[in-house]
Amino acid sequence: MKILVTGVAGFIGASLSNLLLKRGDVVIGADNLNDYYDVRLKEARLGMLREKPGFTFYKVDISRRSELSTLFSSASFDVVVHLAAQAGVRYSMENPYAYIEANLVGFSNILEECRHHEISHLVYASSSSVYGANAQLPSSEDDNTDRPMSLYAATKKANECMAHAYSHLYQLPTTGLRFFTVYGPWGRPDMALFKFTKNILAGEPIPVYNDGQMMRDFTYIDDIIAGLSLVVDRLPIKLGKSSSKKSMGTVLKSAPWKIYNIGNSRRVQLMDYIEMLETHLGKKACLDLQPMQDGDVSATEADITNIVDDLGYQPKVEVNEGIAHFVSWYRDYYRIST
Repeated sequence: MKILVTGVAGFIGASLSNLLLKRGDVVIGADNLNDYYDVRLKEARLGMLREKPGFTFYKVDISRRSELSTLFSSASFDVVVHLAAQAGVRYSMENPYAYIEANLVGFSNILEECRHHEISHLVYASSSSVYGANAQLPSSEDDNTDRPMSLYAATKKANECMAHAYSHLYQLPTTGLRFFTVYGPWGRPDMALFKFTKNILAGEPIPVYNDGQMMRDFTYIDDIIAGLSLVVDRLPIKLGKSSSKKSMGTVLKSAPWKIYNIGNSRRVQLMDYIEMLETHLGKKACLDLQPMQDGDVSATEADITNIVDDLGYQPKVEVNEGIAHFVSWYRDYYRIST
């Protein structure tokens, strides 16, 4: 297949592209290489992909419609995997317009290009953040998501709604994935594991929010990528004649639209996570206990029943093993011997 991957220089985008290329797909990667975090890390990920046959890169800002239109007009794609976005819960309080431009304007541009170029399947990144103030765990795709706790979460919820509208109106097949705390080698520097590792090795305190009373469904990158590849290969609904029925005077057609949780489906205490990291680093952390941050939630856990039943997804990497892999990569990448 010929697959467009936006956000290709990002953590998940680069990892997915590597897998797709290995299995023989042609990958066209797009990224604006912004400086939200160290661009050198993005360029290093991109450098590895450039060495592989079947890969082409375009520097594109998805919020600029003309740039995206030029890309879609220059090549035909079978599938679009849209991972480009402004990430981060806390940063959305500092720079909200970055989220409006990338996550709302950018996503609307993606939808329009997919519609006009008759893309067979749009796969896009949502987030566990959409569950917001919903305290029920584990979180199911059927749970209420009307109370986001941050602008970032609100934009991801909006993406799901926008995708449904296009699936309903234009029969554009779309599948959204609610990622649960992805971690592993080549991860983002703004994520907890990366920041904790850097600070512990430097002998600096690590910020621990809600006095450490946090739980997360940590999901290793290889499990995320395995699930993503399954989704890429499967349309959300087998298309054919749309079933229809009259309800309140409106004809409702089936929409080729699906949302999946994708996580490890296990809650891990943050303090246990830190202890595992200390073990693999061989060094104790200095904890800077802080109150809960605005926009954050105390616990996440994914109900992955749907993606398991529909696609056979099975996470395999336990958290302790995943942390070990990350520490090994971090020491190698930054040339730290002790």
